[in-house]
Amino acid sequence: MKITYVLTWAYGMGGTIRTVISQANAMAREGHDVEIVSVLQGSDEPKFPVDPRVRMVTLLDRRGTGDPPDAPPGRYVPEAEPAASAFTAEVEDTVAAAFAQVRDRILVTTRPALNLLSARFTPKSTVRVAQEHLNLGIHRPPVREAILDAYGALDVVVTLTERDQNAYREAFGAALRVERIPNALHTLDVARADPDTKTVVAAGRLSRQKGFDFLIPAFEQVAEKHPDWRLRIYGGGPDKDKLKRAIQKRHLYNHVFLMGKTDAMDKGFAKGSVFALSSRFEGFGMVLIEALSHGLATVSFDCPEGPAEILTDEHDGLLVPPRDVDALAAGLNRVIEDDGLRRDLGEAGLKTARAYGPDSVLPQWERLFADLTGG
Repeated sequence: MKITYVLTWAYGMGGTIRTVISQANAMAREGHDVEIVSVLQGSDEPKFPVDPRVRMVTLLDRRGTGDPPDAPPGRYVPEAEPAASAFTAEVEDTVAAAFAQVRDRILVTTRPALNLLSARFTPKSTVRVAQEHLNLGIHRPPVREAILDAYGALDVVVTLTERDQNAYREAFGAALRVERIPNALHTLDVARADPDTKTVVAAGRLSRQKGFDFLIPAFEQVAEKHPDWRLRIYGGGPDKDKLKRAIQKRHLYNHVFLMGKTDAMDKGFAKGSVFALSSRFEGFGMVLIEALSHGLATVSFDCPEGPAEILTDEHDGLLVPPRDVDALAAGLNRVIEDDGLRRDLGEAGLKTARAYGPDSVLPQWERLFADLTGG
């Protein structure tokens, strides 16, 4: 099969970028003709490994220049789409022209802006697959309206969770095919966490979505009872200074550490024994599955949409009420104080992670693509 994946910034960092590159690599290893189109390129090399059999194509090279100042805004991507500022008129026109030329390939777009442009400009003779990495209910109203107006022209929308699949099916009825395929881990061959390590790990963009403003006060309660434990938060983002101030305000500078961005998160997971997820919402919760694959005992907010579909409470993790700082602290204290529970959750998490390994998820994509192409 001939497959084209489209990312806005294939040379950047982020969970969606890593997931899509991992999927492209897996497809190439299976012998498919695979390319990744990066709408914008800002650095020389991708941050994540790309299989040499995957072709990299750039539409607009922004290395050393950045976006042109005062570029006219686009016409098709709603301003409420988080990446809308990147989709200037020039970018939209370039993407539209590229999509219009796609022939005899499966075109996989990976965010609403790209999905909307594909629905409008990709020829109907091309198989158009839209991946949704956020939930329909979380999109802002103008984005939801654009989705409801345009996605019916696509061949299939693929969601990450059953709940989101149901939401799209309810919204579109028979007018749109909707499938659910979870994200896959890039590998299951990773280092095991040491359950005796007195470290809690968290990871994600330092933004409001990830809820680290809940996690820091929760860990304040943990540190009061267990002053020998530490919290390491990996990631960068706009809330870095705000979170630093929260750490200083609570005098947690010897307990909570902002570790910054890393392209070696596997090593970060392996240095902990407990993983904490404090998000307000998740599109899926890939970071949660990555933590499980290392054998970390997990404590997570039961936020929409992913954690409850991934974890079975009290079996392979603890689910606590969302946005409840005291409940999060209590869950963390519980796994810290109960060595047996911490080990049991970690072992069960390893088994759960296997369902998201490449060998489990890749065949689902191959079956879908074969069905769409009649292959």
